[in-house]
Formats: sequence, structure tokens, C-alpha cells
Amino acid sequence: MAIQHERVDEYIGSFPESVQPRLRELRKISRAGAPIAAEGLKSGNPAYSLGTILFIFSGHQKHANFVFTPSTLAAFSDRLAGYKTGKGSVQLPYDEPVPADVLGMMIAYRIREYEKDG
Repeated sequence: MAIQHERVDEYIGSFPESVQPRLRELRKISRAGAPIAAEGLKSGNPAYSLGTILFIFSGHQKHANFVFTPSTLAAFSDRLAGYKTGKGSVQLPYDEPVPADVLGMMIAYRIREYEKDG
């Protein structure tokens, strides 16, 4: 498992120093919300899974993305009104605070969804 953690460290380290704290924050939120999930890279991005991918985060030029299932995103759409969203993604601009409480609730929801529906 250490190899996977090192790969996520390398992923975060590949970004400009100004972006790395944000990606480390998203990783911390991910690990806190899903401590037993396996951490690795899927499609080149940090992913957390319990046999199937629960969620992914990724860094981009001006924002980070946190990607869940569309059903998870829909369940929290009212709390994400100020954010640009996609099919299952939430854009988190680097110059705004991370909604850590909402992301934590979304992670918990996604885990329950996985445990219930597989």
C-alpha cells in the first residue's frame, strides 16, 4: 500500500507549490472521511475505493475537482449552489475556502450509497 501513497505524493508534488497545500487539504479530507478506503491513482488522479471507486479528486490550472457519483452530487446540490458543478464533479477554485464540512458529508453519503447499493 505504501507504493500507492507515494504515487499520490508524487501526483501532488507535480503541481506548483502554490497549489500543493490545496491538494493536500483535499487528501486529508478524503482520508478522514474514508479511512479504510484504498488510496491510489485512477486515470492519473487520486482515487479512494472500497472495491469500486467512491470518489476522486484532481488538480487543474485554476481549480481542483472533487468527483462523486451523480447521485451523490444531486443529494447535495442545494449546498453547492455557489460552485460550478458537472455530471458528478464540484469545481473548487484555489482562491476560495474548501467547503470541508460539505465534502465530508458527501463522502459519508457516498460510502453509505456504496454499502447499500454496491
